[in-house]
Amino acid sequence: MDLMTVLGASTGIGVVVYVLSIGGMTKYLLNPEAFILIFGGTLGSVMISYPWSVLRFVPGAFKMMVIPPRRPPPMLLIRTFVHLAEKARKEGLDSLAVDVQQAPHPFLADGLQMIIDGLDTETIRERFERDILVTRHRHGQTSSIFKSAGTFAPIFGLLGTLVGVVQVLSKIKDPNQMASSMAIAMTASFYGIFSANFLFLPIANKLTFYSDEEVLSRELIAKGLLALQAGEAPWLIAKKLEAYLSFHMRRSGVRHYKAFVE
Repeated sequence: MDLMTVLGASTGIGVVVYVLSIGGMTKYLLNPEAFILIFGGTLGSVMISYPWSVLRFVPGAFKMMVIPPRRPPPMLLIRTFVHLAEKARKEGLDSLAVDVQQAPHPFLADGLQMIIDGLDTETIRERFERDILVTRHRHGQTSSIFKSAGTFAPIFGLLGTLVGVVQVLSKIKDPNQMASSMAIAMTASFYGIFSANFLFLPIANKLTFYSDEEVLSRELIAKGLLALQAGEAPWLIAKKLEAYLSFHMRRSGVRHYKAFVE
């Protein structure tokens, strides 16, 4: 379970509920009309914007926020390649067949199997590049769904406010009806802004982070497997992968990459 997601959700909801309860505003938030308008409108806009082939990954993205995917740290992958290179030098590449099932990442298992099956370097490289490209594209599409929802929700909140104002003006002679219409206007804006900044955009940011982690793991594995197939020395493979990892972290703005990856 992702502790930061749970703590963040508890903190955000707790702060909002506390502030609203202090002002006696909590009861006004339970407005089904505003809720249906904001979330129904946002859902409709998202469905118009994306095909089902992309939307079908949304439930998995919600699950990923609470139970994140388990990926081996980059330094573990590097140590794994050192072990594989040492074994391949002593016993040959065919001896790595027993390590396929024990590989810490499915991408590594697939790559080892391709090497054992005798595929040439160009074929393996092309398959690696295509897999990484497809993975990055698929993850980017999923995160863009939530970014779009974060854009649509505040607009529907504004629409709800306008609807509420129109209702207020149409019932200006009835103070009781005016109050209920004004509640719709205010809660619609609240739902729109809150859902965008507390739900949709944070999910998009975390999905992007997980995507970067996955792509980095696959890139390290691809480089390590190609070096392993070429018969490079274990220490050289480790240095190459560490140098690439350091470059990637510097490019991403992470200075102390060892503290980040271990």
